[in-house]
Amino acid sequence: MTAAPVRKLTVRAETFPLAGVFTISRGSRTEARVVAVEISQGALHGRGECVPYQRYGETVEGTIAAVEALAADVAGGLNRSRLTEHVRAGAARNAVDCALWDLEAKLAHRPAWALAGLPEPKPAVTAYTISLGTPEAMAAAARAASSRPLLKIKLGGDGDAERIRAVRTAAPRTRLIVDANEAWTPDMLEANLAGCAAAGVEMVEQPLPAGHDDALAAIRRPIPVCADESVHDRSTLGELAGRYDAINIKLDKTGGLTEAIELAKAARGLGLDLMIGCMVGSSLAMAPALLLAHGARWVDLDGPLLLAKDRAGGLHYEGSLVFPPQPVLWG
Repeated sequence: MTAAPVRKLTVRAETFPLAGVFTISRGSRTEARVVAVEISQGALHGRGECVPYQRYGETVEGTIAAVEALAADVAGGLNRSRLTEHVRAGAARNAVDCALWDLEAKLAHRPAWALAGLPEPKPAVTAYTISLGTPEAMAAAARAASSRPLLKIKLGGDGDAERIRAVRTAAPRTRLIVDANEAWTPDMLEANLAGCAAAGVEMVEQPLPAGHDDALAAIRRPIPVCADESVHDRSTLGELAGRYDAINIKLDKTGGLTEAIELAKAARGLGLDLMIGCMVGSSLAMAPALLLAHGARWVDLDGPLLLAKDRAGGLHYEGSLVFPPQPVLWG
């Protein structure tokens, strides 16, 4: 019997300049630094991408080291189940998990969605992000993007009522969701939620810092509140009771598509709505997440739209409509 070809893991850092300055409550940047992983078996190659996030103690260098430490295990036949059991959730595991999914799909000559037992992905409307800035600057950006059906507005604490009013005036017919990135305090919570509700905002994402969001359970929430930094994988889901109405599933938090699928099932079982989100990365990072878009109330996979140039063979976007990946990209 001929032995199966040994799998080889390679990893590298890549940088994608942004089309403009991307600003949230924690700071600004002009480029996306990602980690790309490839797992080869014979002539076939599976790929994955992650975006290390400093908020979670991750760096590009540390993520590369964590991936490289798995090379021998991958060569020995590491599968997704063992990866999930023995490697903590986060960016490094995500890139390896998604590369394994891609390789499995190629080996089986079947799409990843079929292997996962998921519905065939369809084109989905993604949110388009408006960076944090002055009310005037945000209104100008919203006006320029007002033909898009769904805008995600980054907020930052003080002055958010003025920002959201300015955005709504500039884009009167566009659906709006907002993301405070943990920047609110309990004393501004009710007023800011009321202001968002008055502006017709559909949802507010992570208003309070993770671990300090008890106040959400003590007030009446006029619009849904979505957990982002407060939820990573299934182990953190139980901490959300009474505080949140939805969760934002990002593969860089769950540690890959394998855990994300299970997290989505568990969240639905608790009656939580789903948002499928992303860090700012290329189409290779977005492609696996699109497999979960069918069950999400909100999709936020606009990373490639924020880049000056996406990777070759990237996802196809028509305005805010993002189409499922071609096999040459992933899955």
